[in-house]
Amino acid sequence: MVLSGCGFQMRGATAIPPEMARTYIDTGDRHSPFYRRVRSELSNAGIEIVESPLEATATFAVVTDQTGQRVLSVSARNVPTEFEVFYTVAYGVVTESETLLETRSQTRTRDYTWDETRVLGKEREEQLLREALVDDIVRVVMIQLSGI
Repeated sequence: MVLSGCGFQMRGATAIPPEMARTYIDTGDRHSPFYRRVRSELSNAGIEIVESPLEATATFAVVTDQTGQRVLSVSARNVPTEFEVFYTVAYGVVTESETLLETRSQTRTRDYTWDETRVLGKEREEQLLREALVDDIVRVVMIQLSGI
């Protein structure tokens, strides 16, 4: 009882607004990690994902979905030794009559060292970092949706 009074909620099902009962996800890339993860999380929250905006009660618009990497440092031989991997998503939610969530952007970054003698391991590390970035962004999106 004390915990419920301070706003504490157990992790689990996210309370998504009823206006999103049937949601269309408008994106240019249906194969991106963000799309797949947010689609899964919305479904897990009880939202029916529809394939047409005509069937939807709300549209989750993915305006930007980008990932990449930048060199952070190089060795004396001008060989990259540290990279930064990033993931940026801009999104919003609208219904036919109102905007539930104004378009906003989330960017997450992580850096990692590069060792050219361990290429396969470092490529896997980069992939895992990207997945962690997507997980972080989707977690923020779901929290924002539950606060509508």
